Amino acid sequence: MTGFGLDFGTTNSSIGMVNPSGEVTLAQFTYSGGITAAFRSVLYLEQIRKASRSTIKSWTGPVAIDQYLEAEEKGRLIQSLKSFLSSRTLKSTEVFGRQQTLEDLVSVILRDIRQAAELQFGTPVKSIVAGRPVRFVGAERPEDDAFAVSRLKLAMHKAGFENVSFELEPIGAAHFYEAALDHDELILIGDFGGGTSDFSLLRVGASIRKRGRRPDDLLTNEGVGLAGDAFDAKIIRHLVSPALGAGTSLRSMDKILPVPNWVYMNLERWHHLSLLRTKDVLHMLKSVKAQAFEPDKIEALLHLIQNDLGYHLHRSVQQLKCALSDSDLGHFHFVDGDVSIDATVTRAQFESWITDELEAIEGCVDSALLHAGASAKDVDMVFLTGGTSFVPAVRRIFDTRFGRQKIRTGNEFTSVAHGLALKAAQTLTYQ
Repeated sequence: MTGFGLDFGTTNSSIGMVNPSGEVTLAQFTYSGGITAAFRSVLYLEQIRKASRSTIKSWTGPVAIDQYLEAEEKGRLIQSLKSFLSSRTLKSTEVFGRQQTLEDLVSVILRDIRQAAELQFGTPVKSIVAGRPVRFVGAERPEDDAFAVSRLKLAMHKAGFENVSFELEPIGAAHFYEAALDHDELILIGDFGGGTSDFSLLRVGASIRKRGRRPDDLLTNEGVGLAGDAFDAKIIRHLVSPALGAGTSLRSMDKILPVPNWVYMNLERWHHLSLLRTKDVLHMLKSVKAQAFEPDKIEALLHLIQNDLGYHLHRSVQQLKCALSDSDLGHFHFVDGDVSIDATVTRAQFESWITDELEAIEGCVDSALLHAGASAKDVDMVFLTGGTSFVPAVRRIFDTRFGRQKIRTGNEFTSVAHGLALKAAQTLTYQ
């Protein structure tokens, strides 16, 4: 039977179709640089004024980035919307004077993915198996995860998906990994997205496919609401924020006060960065600049926010992370108008910045083994997927525990969608 699987990611999304013969096709998306199966999970909005009327036009994915880069007067580029799903405080945001709910904004991205897939697959995509993390960003209780799933489901219905079922993202990756197996294994799946790191320990293989899956094939799921975006935040904290006035002071009347730190906390979060561009925040920063001991740095911060340079900043951060994945030394370069930051960073420095995050991931892996009643030697193979799996310090966690010979990788940005499509063609689901 034909099935469709969707991986709506914090940074990238992908969608796949499996045909009756079991072959999986991933939708491809065009942009100025060519084609890609990894659809950037971004939304770009512009206000179009005609006479006395104005409308809001939207672009998503790689085309949104092209439009943003070409625009002389920047609109609003919003990244990492998935990271808001568990938040009960963010119900809506103002976009060009109009309130937009989070579900409405997410649905625009999902709608464009669905429509592009329908054109390519030549068939309506109404029923879908969609991925979800074990633990959403910001979720502290199971109720928070359930709340996030309900919001995502509503957004998917708004996007035109009529029948939606959810599967854990690492289980989707397990289906992808299992498809090539001719024997049985106990595997640990590590799925690293932009916002979450998820782990599943389960039995997979040829005989399991033949007899049909049972609930007890899944030993455990564990997750932590941090991954690549949390690593990015540490780069922002150590390299970018100090150049934009973090830690500096201002004079207010006869008092010396610190420049408000909450602005820089939002600067560290891709999903919050675009929300800083409001009249109230800009007015506050202009007042801070007038009182600051280092006004040039506050002016640079204003330039970054006013010109919605989040994507440019994100690109510079990613380039540094990629460089440090390949080498012991990387260069950070971000120059635009009043903002000019150049720095050389060693891999050891970067790893010292993300110590807390690495420990959280380690703890999650250990917790998964503990709850499953298994040891590292019981695990036959470890399959790592997602962009953050490229970070050497992350890979080292698994090399140390399981041995390098047990580590497998592949299709880091599309394995989950591929596996979810295979899952969609099956009748038995994991609960």
